Parts: sequence; structure tokens; C-alpha cells
Amino acid sequence: MREIFEAELQQIGDDLADMSRLVESAISRAGVALLTADLQLAQSVIADDRRIDQLERDLDERCVLLLAQQQPVATDLRVVVSALRMSASLERMGDLARHIAQVARGRFPQHAMSPLVEGTFAAMQDAATRVARRTTTLLTTRDLEVASNIQRDDDLLDQLHQDTFQSLFSDSWDGTTQETVDVTLVGRYYERFGDHGVSVARRVVYLVTGDFAEERGRPATAS
Repeated sequence: MREIFEAELQQIGDDLADMSRLVESAISRAGVALLTADLQLAQSVIADDRRIDQLERDLDERCVLLLAQQQPVATDLRVVVSALRMSASLERMGDLARHIAQVARGRFPQHAMSPLVEGTFAAMQDAATRVARRTTTLLTTRDLEVASNIQRDDDLLDQLHQDTFQSLFSDSWDGTTQETVDVTLVGRYYERFGDHGVSVARRVVYLVTGDFAEERGRPATAS
């Protein structure tokens, strides 16, 4: 029975890594679609989000069955409960990538972002892509240095998010009402994407060390 249980735990870990790879692809393509007005790419992100949603449902069902059938305790219980929470964060990251792609699709054939903020959003895209890539690495290696790098990328996303507001309130901003709304929404999507990456990182830290990242001296970030 123990061997079967451990195989199930391994499958849960593999599913989380698969979800993260899909999220990594989604945010990468969504950002390109946003910055280049690529309608086909935006459509692909929106359609592929269903795969992430299905993986979350399958993983959550497996976790619930394990809790009901095996009644795990101690470390095993920690793994299963953490997996449930990480799958929710990864699913939300996929949703946020989809939201970015939907903005790109909605403004086609125009570019969604005003030239005044394109540089800021290119930097946000780079940081979000690093968060996604490092989240996949973290789930497969449990390297705590990678968790620290995710936190740093999230800090950068927070700063860039603030930069978008400075642009909106500057005297040089001459964007339309729609452009103003798009900058506000997409900036928030990227900022939240980073937060959910940090949430996954903290769960992995918890699995490795038994405590949360903020309890080990990291600044708290809303998940």
C-alpha cells in the first residue's frame, strides 16, 4: 500500500510540473501577442487554457481521493494539502495569461499598449516569463535559491506595476480611455501573476523546510 501511495504522490508532483509548463508557455505567448498584436497567438492562449483547467480538476480529484482513502498524516498530509493549493495558484496564473491574451485579441488589429508604456510592459513580460520558468524549475528540483529568485522577480513586477501608474498620471500621457483601462488591467494581471508564483514558491519552501518563506525572513506578499 505504501508503494502505491508514494506512486500517487509522485504523479501529483508530475501533474504540478506539467501545469507549470503549460502556464510557462501561456504567459510567454500571451506577452508576445500583447506586444505584437498577434491575433492567432492570442487565440491559442485562450483556447489552451482549458488544458490547464482540466489538469487542475484531475489533480484536485486525485488529492481528494488520497485524503479520503489513505488518510495521510504529518509530512504526507502536508504534501497533499500543499499540492491542492499550488494547483489553484497555477490555474490562476493560467487564467491571468488568458486575460492578457484576451486584451490583445480585443484590440486587434491595433496594439493594446500605448508606445508610452510598451517598454514597461516588455519588462513586465520578461519578469513574468522568468517567474513561470523558475516555478517549473522549482517544482522539479525544490531548489530554495530558485524560490528566492521568484521572490526577486515578483518584487520587480511590483515596481513595474507602480511605474504604470506613474505613466498614467504623468503630463505626457495622452492615451484614450480604452488605453488607460487596458494599462490598468494588464498591469494588474502581471502583478498578480507574480504574486501567485510567490505563493507556489512559499509552498515548496514549506515542504522542504517545514515553515513558510516569510517566517524565514522574506517579505510577505499577497497570494
